Amino acid sequence: MAFGARGRGGLGGGRGGGRGAPRGGGRGGFGAPRGGRGGGGGSRGGRGAPRGGRGGRGKPGIRGGARVIIEPHRHPGVFVARGGREDLLVTKNLTPGESVYGEKRISVESTSTTTNGDIATATKTEYRVWNPFRSKLAAGILGGLDEIFVRPGAKVLYLGAASGTSVSHVADIVGPTGTVYAVEFSHRSGRDLIGMATHRTNVIPIVEDARYPLRYRMLVGMVDVIFADVAQPDQARIVGLNAHIFLKNDGGIVVSVKASCIDSTAKPEVVFAREVQKMREEKIKPKEQLTLEPFERDHCMVSGIYKRST
Repeated sequence: MAFGARGRGGLGGGRGGGRGAPRGGGRGGFGAPRGGRGGGGGSRGGRGAPRGGRGGRGKPGIRGGARVIIEPHRHPGVFVARGGREDLLVTKNLTPGESVYGEKRISVESTSTTTNGDIATATKTEYRVWNPFRSKLAAGILGGLDEIFVRPGAKVLYLGAASGTSVSHVADIVGPTGTVYAVEFSHRSGRDLIGMATHRTNVIPIVEDARYPLRYRMLVGMVDVIFADVAQPDQARIVGLNAHIFLKNDGGIVVSVKASCIDSTAKPEVVFAREVQKMREEKIKPKEQLTLEPFERDHCMVSGIYKRST
């Protein structure tokens, strides 16, 4: 699957008149159309005319009018949208018509035939673009993770849920038959997380410190997979504490490691190696490790299997 790295937006508005005229708008974000060249306008001005500022990043999306084709990704519950300037990672929207963080939504119309061969009423399916610059899990998928363990119907314990950006996509993947237990320590982010969960009934928001899993043991059942993005120096210990209580034997674990949050004085590869060893000490058997470049700097993703008996 080809998914481009951070793309350069097109130039902003058209170019102004003669010398001295102010320059057009700043550079736009993803998908901005390139402006035309203006004519030679107005009188000739002095030097030092103001220049336009640099614009913000826009929403990645499909070019208007393009025919969009949705194909299943090799990870169940994840899809690829083809038909624009670049392929996009998407998930099927659990709550059609609603965005969580201003992400692009794509509607695809499909028709089905009856037993008599007649064409039934067309139905629309909505997908949400999953931005890898805002989600470590999406970056890991595009980086080539062989196994994320998150699939339709799975029960997931998400540590470090923040405001629910990635959690919402995990909720899309597991679907109505799955459950996402989302733990976040920050009360400010927790408010946004709770707001998102009011529209996604398969998300159970928990505003609590993941270092103390016994505080929410009455809310969380046994889970199939733990995803952790807590960015703390004792992250491996936090994951182990939760795994010993909530994770099934042979359950999956995916951990996002930020080197600077663990040891800012050591090289990232040294930090990653230490974290893998700490995971082994917590009965986690690492299976895969990859960096999250170009989406995140000095980050890596480690996936493994929890062996309760070892």
